[in-house]
Amino acid sequence: MDKTIELNPNEVVAFLGKHPESFTREDMLHFIEGNGIRMIDFMYPAEDGRVKTLSFTVNSLAYAETVLTEGERVDGSSLFPSFVEAGNSDLYVIPRYRTAFVDPFCEIPTLCFLCSYFDKDGKPFDCAPHQTLMRAEKAFESSTGFSFEAMGELEYYVITEEDELFPCTDQRGYHESEPFSKLGDFRRQCMDFVAKTGGQIKYGHSEVGNFTLDGKIYEQNEIEFLPCPVETAADQLLLAKWVIRNLAYRYGLDVTFAPKIIVGEAGSGMHIHMRLMKDGMNITLGKDGKLSSEARRAIAGLMVLAPSITAFGNKNPTSYFRLVPHQEAPTNVCWGDCNRSALVRVPLGWSSGVDMSAMVNPMEKAADLNTRSKQTFEMRSPDCSADIYQLMAGLCVAARFGLELPEEEALAIAGKTYVDMDIHRQENRDRLKSLVSLPGCCVDSAACLEKNRAVFEAMDVFRPKMIDGIVSGLRSFSDSTLRDEVASDPSLMEKLVREYFYCG
Repeated sequence: MDKTIELNPNEVVAFLGKHPESFTREDMLHFIEGNGIRMIDFMYPAEDGRVKTLSFTVNSLAYAETVLTEGERVDGSSLFPSFVEAGNSDLYVIPRYRTAFVDPFCEIPTLCFLCSYFDKDGKPFDCAPHQTLMRAEKAFESSTGFSFEAMGELEYYVITEEDELFPCTDQRGYHESEPFSKLGDFRRQCMDFVAKTGGQIKYGHSEVGNFTLDGKIYEQNEIEFLPCPVETAADQLLLAKWVIRNLAYRYGLDVTFAPKIIVGEAGSGMHIHMRLMKDGMNITLGKDGKLSSEARRAIAGLMVLAPSITAFGNKNPTSYFRLVPHQEAPTNVCWGDCNRSALVRVPLGWSSGVDMSAMVNPMEKAADLNTRSKQTFEMRSPDCSADIYQLMAGLCVAARFGLELPEEEALAIAGKTYVDMDIHRQENRDRLKSLVSLPGCCVDSAACLEKNRAVFEAMDVFRPKMIDGIVSGLRSFSDSTLRDEVASDPSLMEKLVREYFYCG
């Protein structure tokens, strides 16, 4: 057995004993026949960011083969109202075999696939978010010679009945354990089910946010993934949200990925970690153990395009109530090492060259460890209102943009935007004033995207029709004065939260 797939919780991987990337149609039919599969589900994201499902009964192995070979047609105008007109709306959905998993919720044995969209001519649908990401990934590799990998941190609140025993300290829930944390077991079950769908999880924990409201406990949790090809990273985040919501529904719990629930309490983000790969090696660190020139140039691209990236990663008005000082979220365009007040954080990367395990475990002999693959840089502005595929594509474009700039120019941008301080402390207010601010509302975000749209449309990554739809959607919120309105009438915030409680 290949040790890289040994103990894999995905039933399809375990049964076939092979990596998902090598799955074939014959493998899928073999699994269906050998595991009594009676249903096939096609799953695909629509413009609202949620997973949609089309179910097939396995009438025969021949019919299963037809479904897996030919896919099915769907109404594109219902799935993508901003991009597809009713007069010419049919699209095909075709399963990607590498995404196969057994539905962990369905009593009837059901094999699930994520699907790709195709148009009437059998070409990939231009405005499909997944296809946009594929084009972004291809453009990145052809322009830079590197591969772009990513992974997400998924934050969410779980809501349950108030319990007066062992109350957690307000806004001090970070890595809290039971009994002060009430929902650790639910999080572990979520992690187990996400892993069954193919999600490569790094860890899970309770997060900072926790409070009580109207007799309910709101407890924030986080699940973080392992770095992988950017397309796979997006797939895993999409399915993880689907799993968490389904499991919460099964247990009578409520879950929200909303960016903001209440003023003064931490909102939920969806931070994205990135790394640059070449020939299977992480080149985010240089040979000196410090951030490489290539990584700093990629970060420069993020610095230039960060305001417009909010158009992909912060898609409703409550997103901008999260991007405020002292609430575990960025407000200005800057980056720094281990700096959670910055937009882009370069986390600790095990670059000390010290075998710390041997130091605390005397029976272990110190080893010369190569841990360079762990280094990433993290974008902290996005939240779960994002279209995950558009967001990943936007980050990929921004990193490519930085690498395409003249090296001296890119490194100068990186130097000017580097901060080694908490920019929200009073003594650093002058430095804060020198930094570009992130947009304060959807309308401002749309303006930033409109200004930089040529960068995202370059190399045919984002289609103009998609950019038009995103800009129009953001402007439709007409939220330029919303912060002032909420300040004068706090009840408006409650109304906003209800409207976008189940966003993305």
